[in-house]
Amino acid sequence: MRALLQRVARAPGGRGGKWLVLAAWLIVVVALGPLAGKLGDVEDTSANTFLPRGAESARVNTELEKFRTDTVVPAVVVYTGTDPGAKAAADRTAFAKFTPAGEEVARPVPSDDGKALMTVVPLDSEDEVTTKVDELREIAHANAPPGVHVEVGGPAGSLTDSVAVFDSLDSTLLLATGLVVAVLLLITYRSPVLWLLPLFSVGFAAVLTQVCTYLLAKYAGLPVNPQSAGVLMVLVFGVGTDYALLLIARYREELHRHEDRHTAMRIALRRSGPAILASAATIAVGLACLAFADINSSRSLGLVGAVGVVCALLAMVTVLPALLVVAGRWVFWPLVPRHGTPARKAHTVWSRIGAAVALRPRWSWLMSIAVTGVLALSAAGMSMGLTQAEMFQDKPESVVAQERISAHYPSGASDPAKIVTGTDRAAEVRTAAAAVDGVARVNDAVDRTPDGELTTLSVVLADAPDSAAAKDTVDGLRAAVGPMDALVGGTTAETLDTQRAADRDLTTVIPIVLLVVLGVLIGLLRSLVAPLLLLATVVLSYLAALGASNLLFEQVLGHAGVDWSIPLLGFVFLVALGIDYNIFLMHRVKEEAARLGPARGVLEGLTSTGGVITSAGVVLAATFAVFAGLPLVTMAQMGVLVGVGVLLDTFLVRTVLVPALAIDLGRWFWWPGKLFRRFGHGADDGAGAAVRAPAASAVPVRARGVRR
Repeated sequence: MRALLQRVARAPGGRGGKWLVLAAWLIVVVALGPLAGKLGDVEDTSANTFLPRGAESARVNTELEKFRTDTVVPAVVVYTGTDPGAKAAADRTAFAKFTPAGEEVARPVPSDDGKALMTVVPLDSEDEVTTKVDELREIAHANAPPGVHVEVGGPAGSLTDSVAVFDSLDSTLLLATGLVVAVLLLITYRSPVLWLLPLFSVGFAAVLTQVCTYLLAKYAGLPVNPQSAGVLMVLVFGVGTDYALLLIARYREELHRHEDRHTAMRIALRRSGPAILASAATIAVGLACLAFADINSSRSLGLVGAVGVVCALLAMVTVLPALLVVAGRWVFWPLVPRHGTPARKAHTVWSRIGAAVALRPRWSWLMSIAVTGVLALSAAGMSMGLTQAEMFQDKPESVVAQERISAHYPSGASDPAKIVTGTDRAAEVRTAAAAVDGVARVNDAVDRTPDGELTTLSVVLADAPDSAAAKDTVDGLRAAVGPMDALVGGTTAETLDTQRAADRDLTTVIPIVLLVVLGVLIGLLRSLVAPLLLLATVVLSYLAALGASNLLFEQVLGHAGVDWSIPLLGFVFLVALGIDYNIFLMHRVKEEAARLGPARGVLEGLTSTGGVITSAGVVLAATFAVFAGLPLVTMAQMGVLVGVGVLLDTFLVRTVLVPALAIDLGRWFWWPGKLFRRFGHGADDGAGAAVRAPAASAVPVRARGVRR
C-alpha cells in the first residue's frame, strides 16, 4: 500500500507528471464527455423500479406485459360541484382523440351520493403519457362552469406528477449543490481563487461518474433510476469536496515546511492518502452492501453511489493535486503559506476544546452519550409509512383527484387491485375474491392474453388504495386466491410488499454494513478496541440523528410520518459517511500518538484536523440539505436525516465523544496493536499528561495545522 501511494503521489506532484495528469483528464473528458449526457437514456422507469425483487406485485407487473392491453394506462377524471354533467359530456367527446385503437372513453359514472362524476380515459403507455395527461388537464380545466371542479388523476396522472418531479431533479440538485459548495469553499478558504480548484476537480469527477454509470448500466446491468441518478451528483459533490479539503489542508501544512511545492504535494499525498483511501473504501463498500437489499431502488442507490465515490476519489488524488501544483503558492492568496513559518497559531479553538475534553474526559464522553441518547429516544415514537397523498410536500393534482374520489366513491375505484389467474379458473377466482372482506366489487370486464391462457380481474377495494385497511384486504385476497395459483398486484399490493421488504432489508443489510466497516477500521488502525468504539459511536450518532430528524419531520416540516426506506438508507449513508470523519481524525491521531504518546497524540490530532473536518462536515451536511427543498417527501427526509447526522458526527461525536474515549482509555484504546505494546504500564499517557504537556502546535518543527 505504501509503495502504491508513493507511485500515485509522484505523478500529479511531479514536475512533468502534473502536466501528463491534466492532459490525460482533458482527453478523457473530451472523448467520453458526450456519454455523460446519455445517463437518462439508461434510467429504469418501469413499474418494478421501486419494488422488491421477486415480490408478488412485481410478478403481476411482469405477467401484465403479456396482455394485449398491457400498453394501456388509465387517466381518471373526476368532476365535483354543481351540475357537472354537461362539462363531463363535452370533455368525453374531446378526450376521444387521445385513446388508442380499440379503446374508448368511459361514460361518466355518477357517485352514489349524486355529487360527483368520474370518467376513465385509456392512454397508450408507449406514447408520451405525460404529454397526453397535460393536454387532458388543459381541456378539463378549460371552460369549467362556476362551481364545477375538475381534476385528472389515476395511474396516468400519478405517473405524470412523479415524472415532473424527477425531470427537474437533476438540474435542480446540480445547480443548488454547486452553489452551496462554492459558497462554503469561499468562506472556508477566504481566497478569491483557491475555491475554484476543488469545484473544477469535482466537475471532472462528476463527468467521469456519469460516463462510468452510463457504461455500466448499458453493458453491465447496473440498475439506475431517476432517484439514484439525482442522489449520485450530490454524493459526488459532497464526498469529493471533503477529500479536497483534507488534501489541501495537508498540502498547505507541508508548504510551511518545504520550499519546493512539488515536494510538499508528494508528501501531502503520501500522508493524507491512506485516510482518503480508507474513507473512500468504507463509503463505497458500505453503499455497495445495499446490493443485498430486496428493494430495487435501494440496490440501485447503493451501487450507483459506490461508483460515484470511486470516481470522486480518482479525481481528487490526481487532477486536484496537479492543478494545485501548477497554480503554485499564490493560489492561497491572501493567506499564502510561507516556507519556515508556523502552520497555525499556538492556540486555536480546537486546542482549547481538546484541553477542555482532556481535563475531564470521562465526564465528557458520558455527557456526550447522554445527549445523543436523549435525541435517540425521539425515534421510539416514529410513525412509519406514508400514503400516496403524503409523498409530496405540495399536493399535485393526482393526489387531489384521489381525495375527491375517496370522498364520493369506493376509495379504491380509481386504482383497483389486479388479479392475474389462469383463464380456466377465472370464475372460481372471481367468486373467491368477491367474498373477501373489504372488496367493494369485482369488475365484470376481463382481459386475456393472446393465447387465452391468462386472465386479469379488476378488484375495487372499499378503502383508499394506500390505507392500512386496503392492505389487509390485499392480504385477504392473496389468502383466498393464492391456492388457485392466482397473483394479486396493483398499487396497494406494491405498497404492502415494499413495506415488508424494507423491514427485511433492515435486518439483512445492517449487520453486513457493520461488519464491512469494522473490517476497514481494523485494517487501518491495526487495533480492535478503537474500531469497535468508533463503530459504536457512529451507530449511536445515527440513532440520535433519526430521533432529531423525526422531531423536525413532525414539528417543523409537518410530515405525517417517515417513509419505509428512510431508516435503512439513512443508516447506510450515515455509518459510511460518519465513520469517514473518524477515519480522518484517528489516522492523524495514530500518527501523532506514535510521536507524542496516546493522550497528547489525541489532542494534537484533534487540533490539527479540527478545522478541515469541521469544514468538510458542514459542506457535506449542506449538500444533503439541498434535498429538503425538493417536493418529494422521501428525498427531503433522506436529506434532513443525513445532514443532521453528519453535523452530529462533526460537532459532537468527532469533537468530544471520540477524543474523550481515547484519552480516558489511554493506550488501551489501541489494544492489541503496536501503540498499545509500545506504551507500557509505566508510561504517563493519561489525561493529566495531556493537559500538563505544552501544546504540540507550539513546536514549529512539527506544526500540524490545517488552516490559519
